Order: sequence, then C-alpha cells, then structure tokens
Amino acid sequence: MKLILRTLLSALAVILLANILPSVYVDSYITAIIVAIVLSLLNFLVKPILVILTLPVTILTLGLFLLIINAVIILLADNLIAGFSVDNIWWALLFSLLLSFLQSILFSFLKEDKK
Repeated sequence: MKLILRTLLSALAVILLANILPSVYVDSYITAIIVAIVLSLLNFLVKPILVILTLPVTILTLGLFLLIINAVIILLADNLIAGFSVDNIWWALLFSLLLSFLQSILFSFLKEDKK
C-alpha cells in the first residue's frame, strides 16, 4: 500500500512540475503515473550501473556528477515514454532537482502519519 501511495505522490509531483516548467510536458495523469513508475525502475536498475561506471568522475567532482546522472535518467525516461518530454539536459537537471525536493516534502507526510 505504501508503494502505491509513494508512486501516486511521485506522479503528483511530475504533474506539478510539468505545469510549472515550460520545457517539461506530460500529456495525462496516466502518463504521469507511468513516468513515476519508470523513473523508480530506472533509478533502481540503471542508476547503480551508471554510478559505478562514472565513479572516477563522480569522485573528482565531489559527487556533483550524480546530478548529471539524474538528468540522464530523466532523459532516458523521456525516450521511453511517449507522452512525456523534456527539451534538453538542463531542463532535465532542473526537473530532477525539483522532483527530488517535492518528493522529499510529499514523502515526509507519509512518515508523519506513522507517528
């Protein structure tokens, strides 16, 4: 149940950001849910491989290269999902940062309900 709620909150964050950022487009609520699912799968499967492959660069940049990896994950989701688009890597980077920020706020409400 918690996984479904987290996915729906992530989809809500995707919709909010698509309405705020001019270069991010999501065509429907169903697409936003698919984006949330695909992003979580990519973060689970692809991101660890990218982190390991780019470890020297990540160390040299003191971890800042992880932001680029997050943007690449967003662009990969853009290529996989038909109704979702992000114009370029800079918008993907901003989308990634804001999505992480929004998810942390929204997920904190889930943790408060447990207390």
